[in-house]
Amino acid sequence: MPSPKKPANTAKPAATPAAPPVAKPRPSGARAATPAPAPSPAARAASASARAARPADGRKAATPAPAAPAGRKKAATPAARGKTARTTQPTAAPNPAAAAPLPPSGPMALAAPTPPAGRTRRVAHVAIVPPGRAEAGPLAVAAAPSRAGRRGPHAVEVALPHAPEQAVALYQIHFQPEQRRNLDPGFIPLDNAHHPDPLREFAVFERLAREEGTRLAPLWGALSWRFGAKTGLDSRALRAAIAAQPGHDLYYCNPYPENEALYINSWQQGVTAHPAFLELCAAVFEAAGLPVAELHGVRPAQAMSACNYFVGGPAFWQRYLPWVRQVVDGTRARVAPSVLDILDSSLSDPRQRHAGSSYWPFIIERLLPLFLDGEGKGLKTHKIALPACEAKLNAHLRHLREMKDVAHRTHSRWLYACWLNYRNLYLLQTAGSDWCRQYLPQINVTELDFL
Repeated sequence: MPSPKKPANTAKPAATPAAPPVAKPRPSGARAATPAPAPSPAARAASASARAARPADGRKAATPAPAAPAGRKKAATPAARGKTARTTQPTAAPNPAAAAPLPPSGPMALAAPTPPAGRTRRVAHVAIVPPGRAEAGPLAVAAAPSRAGRRGPHAVEVALPHAPEQAVALYQIHFQPEQRRNLDPGFIPLDNAHHPDPLREFAVFERLAREEGTRLAPLWGALSWRFGAKTGLDSRALRAAIAAQPGHDLYYCNPYPENEALYINSWQQGVTAHPAFLELCAAVFEAAGLPVAELHGVRPAQAMSACNYFVGGPAFWQRYLPWVRQVVDGTRARVAPSVLDILDSSLSDPRQRHAGSSYWPFIIERLLPLFLDGEGKGLKTHKIALPACEAKLNAHLRHLREMKDVAHRTHSRWLYACWLNYRNLYLLQTAGSDWCRQYLPQINVTELDFL
């Protein structure tokens, strides 16, 4: 259908109002402000009232928008005209709890997270005692005074010297300058050059136990400078192994798992390393009142340890140190002087692998299973696995260790005899006939007890 024609005489359109003056350009990135309409008298009065009621903190209160005059259409918003406008959101009233000043933060303060809007902030005041503070001790855990002078459920004061795994005090013993290069930086270096003692590590244990800082530690130990080379663990791995098994009184390990497969106990292994070892140990046991049957009893792999690699808590050290000291002092008081001279001599180290050590360290390090059966009974212990050492075991050694453990667990003398024959055949093939002729007659135990 054709469109209708416009009438000829139409009224001229109304004149277009003049455009408002163009605002001067602003710097780049600034948003142009939309000119606001002139406020009405009622709006000016409301603005004056709002300024009079403005809060003391300087925040602007929300100003109500002026009402449109009756009978007039609402003007199109800038958004409706395709333009962008900046709108002012009403400001919420200040939250007294959120605006409360926080306690001053020092270089070691812990910041509390900002609470969501409308919730009350509850700050737990945490004070950290530096490890070197003398009055608190190197490993003390203390409570700091609260800011208000009182304690409540939401004002907890805790002082942590280190992370939990760092609270374990681990020393590393060295006695020669060249050994310092092999020290683990995660251990506390302990120079023992000026403390010669035939008891070696045990004397260090006693000296550390008298230190107040060590006594306050939940766990502590003193390891040799060759700990990493022997065990394959560094300080971080050792701390992680302890943290993975919390709540024990003693953590120990055995860097020589092959001995668990080839010998019925650690005393028998000592025969191959230290001359006249069993005879001297028997003299010590008789003088100290220890059961001599221990020297010929079968121990499972779990009970065997070496090198005095102990990390213990107060319950362990408070029993173990006096017990060993009683063994040493009892032996010195009752054993024959000629035997005592040998025990204190360096004859135990004919190959000079232990810096001319006396017999005492090799005897003391093997006393742990006997201690745990008696004075230390009831202590919670954990044997730390050493993957690097275990990886060196061949299939024969693994089978031999398992056979011996099963024989011990079942008290099977028949299975023990099978293990003995298998062990001797293995040693003949690996150690040689000369070695076997020298040592097998001493370590072929047939009269035995399962301990």
